[in-house]
Amino acid sequence: MKMYLLVKENAPNKLVPVVTAHASLACFREYEQEEDMQHWINSVFKKVVCKVTEAEFEQAKQVAKRVLLTESSLGGQEVCLAFSPREEYPKYFKYLRLWSPNAE
Repeated sequence: MKMYLLVKENAPNKLVPVVTAHASLACFREYEQEEDMQHWINSVFKKVVCKVTEAEFEQAKQVAKRVLLTESSLGGQEVCLAFSPREEYPKYFKYLRLWSPNAE
């Protein structure tokens, strides 16, 4: 069981730690009463942060039980999706790139 956080590949490196922290908390608050979230928060607490293209981001927006974060310093641009923890994700999630800083 894990929480996926998908960050757009063009998000500035300096914003990603704060954006993912906010996304994780927002997701917890949105789904905190659900059984899977309670199990995750009280035991597993695994998170996976991935860097995604615009197309991957749009595709992932179709997956249920998620929150969408925008960034005010980027003019309200959509930057991150956080998914409520679960055992099974769409198969393509396991092929998404793990986040690492962009060369700047």
